[in-house]
This record gives sequence, structure tokens and C-alpha cells, in this order.
Amino acid sequence: MRLLLLCFPLVFVSLASALPSELQQALQRFRAEGTRGWSFTQTTVEGEQRLVERFDAAQYDFKRWSLLEKDGRPPTEEEIRHYKDMLTRRTKGDTAPNVKDQIIPDSCEILSEDATSGRYRFQLKPGDEDDSSAENMQVTFTLHRPSGTIQRVELASKGPFSPVLMVRIEEALTVIDYSLPEGDRPTLLQQVTLKLRGRAMWVRSLNQDMVISYSDYHYPFPKPVPTPAP
Repeated sequence: MRLLLLCFPLVFVSLASALPSELQQALQRFRAEGTRGWSFTQTTVEGEQRLVERFDAAQYDFKRWSLLEKDGRPPTEEEIRHYKDMLTRRTKGDTAPNVKDQIIPDSCEILSEDATSGRYRFQLKPGDEDDSSAENMQVTFTLHRPSGTIQRVELASKGPFSPVLMVRIEEALTVIDYSLPEGDRPTLLQQVTLKLRGRAMWVRSLNQDMVISYSDYHYPFPKPVPTPAP
């Protein structure tokens, strides 16, 4: 029986009365922006625009982020000044939307489970009083079962909707991928892919395709020295 389960993934859709315990534990540890304390290079590509930034976890506030490259070339002094003016929104280093606090636990659907992974879909509750999009979105978590790690988050629209007057969203999809822990290296954010299709005022296009990738991870702090056993 175990061999059969390994060869043929168990794929089905069912309403779960409660979150599977392994998923609940993984979500409790999960951070949308990845493990704290790591420095990285962030590359954002949108159409012909390309921005390369560096996040230094050892710095504080406005010094954490620096602009390395813009559209394939070193940034100008004016671009660096403008970049620094915009840094107030980036001081915490949060780089990915966190939806785990908005899930409705009783809405958990088990999409698939096998020996290696599980996929679980949830409906969302509003994040605040002005959140008119949550009821039109759903989130799917992919769990790597051997390590208890959330490996992918997919936030997708259920169908066309209008979050505000004169704005119509035809499709919205955000996919966030994470690495698996290996040795002393924890799970880390790898890539965010965003796709948006819609219109405002029935004329202006809201179409957007963006890919944000993360590389050159480095832990800048001293690692704790193991305490010898007595």
C-alpha cells in the first residue's frame, strides 16, 4: 500500500472539518517574506523595466536597501536620490503579501496529498473594513510534508469582480515560491510572480505582469556556537 501511494498521488477535493495538524504547524511558522535576518538581492522585472536592489539585514531603517541597477545600467545620482526618498515604505524589509491571517480555517479544501506534498485551498475574510477584494479571492498553500515547509502560495481570483466603482478585474494571480530548508540554511523567499488583467473607467488598462526574484542570500550575523554537552 505504501508503494502504491508513492507511485500514484492521492488527488481529490474534500472539505476538511479542521486544518490538518501538519499544515497548522507549518502555517504557524510561516512568514510570507521568508526567514528573518538574511540579506539578499532582489530583481524586479516588469515589461522592459528591470530594477536590481540589495537588502542588507545588518543595517538599520533607510540603510537596509540600496539601488544597484536600473534597466541594465548603474543608476544615476538623481535616480539614487529618488530611490532613497521612497524608502520609508521599505524599512521593515517586508517583500511579500501575507494572507495566512486572512484564511477561513473551516473553508480548508484538500486538493491533493501524497508522501511528498499537499495542496490546500482556503477562502479569505477581509483584512480590514475597506477590503472589498477578499471575498473574490482564494489562496492555495503547497506544503512540503517531509520538512513541514510551505513551498508555494497561490493567491488567485475566483472570477471577474469590481473591487471599487468603475474598476473591473478580469484576472488576478500572485504566486510566491520558497526554497526548502537544507543544512543550516532555512526556507527563503525565491520568487514572486504577479499577473493582473483588468480595466479602470472602462478604458484604461490595468494589465500588469511582474516577476520578482531573490538571490545571493547571506546571513550577516555571527552564528551561535553550540554549547557542549555536560
